[in-house]
Amino acid sequence: MAKSASAGRTRVGSASPKKAKASIIAPNVPAVTPASEIQAFAGDPNFMASLARGLAVIRAFTQQRRHLTIAQLSQRTAIPRAAVRRCLYTLAALGYVAAEDGHSYALRPRILALGHAYLSSTPLVYAVQPLLDQITSALHESSSMAVLESDDILYIARSSTTTRLMSIELGIGSRLPAYCTSMGRVLLAGLSAAELDAYLSRVKLVKLTGRTASTPDELKTALNTVRRDGYCVVDQELEIGLRSIAVPVVDRDGRSVAAINVGTQSSRVSVSEMESRFLAPLRAAAHELGLLLAR
Repeated sequence: MAKSASAGRTRVGSASPKKAKASIIAPNVPAVTPASEIQAFAGDPNFMASLARGLAVIRAFTQQRRHLTIAQLSQRTAIPRAAVRRCLYTLAALGYVAAEDGHSYALRPRILALGHAYLSSTPLVYAVQPLLDQITSALHESSSMAVLESDDILYIARSSTTTRLMSIELGIGSRLPAYCTSMGRVLLAGLSAAELDAYLSRVKLVKLTGRTASTPDELKTALNTVRRDGYCVVDQELEIGLRSIAVPVVDRDGRSVAAINVGTQSSRVSVSEMESRFLAPLRAAAHELGLLLAR
């Protein structure tokens, strides 16, 4: 197996944990919520808290929770119910949400206009689509583009003939944890030391499978391999049976602004085959996109 596969499989140390002294009590770290993030701007006269609350309510809807009540939205955002109710009233009046049963709310198709404003103004999205389709046509595997958004990767393009690989359906606008995905690691590897430390101080590294790198040291080791090799292979760390390989899309200043990948099932394609067959088309597409950014 190629040496770069270590980017997706970092060994966990076997040292036994030391017993903590009874006199030491771990501090209670307050949970970060949309409400606490908004509160951090208190005192800024130019910050519109009501707009921020409305956006927080929109973001609380997910693929798994498409219908939510006022109480559930209040719990998910930590925003008081009265404020959530006013946000929903305004969003419903503008056509962005609706309560079909008079009790739980859901997003309406008009919400897509907000995302379309970004997609239509981003040349990368239009330029990458034919490239992703070419990759999928040649390799017969799913390909995608994502950017780093907060602590997750955000899918902004997918090959037109994408087949379902994961237990959840992925599409444009879907989010996945950055630390255990190939595109996420490619993008994390491009962060400065201070930015990476800030990320590690916020994110909770959950061991999703027996292979997941779930400590800061393991993740840093994996990211060092990504920086050395210029690409990342993640082997069944996000979900058993799923492998992916990703490369960065770099702008004129050398910053990794996006990532493109190919995902496959581990039963079909080995890591070494991914490196020998998938890497070259991905790098060619990333190079072409980089030329577009340099104009």
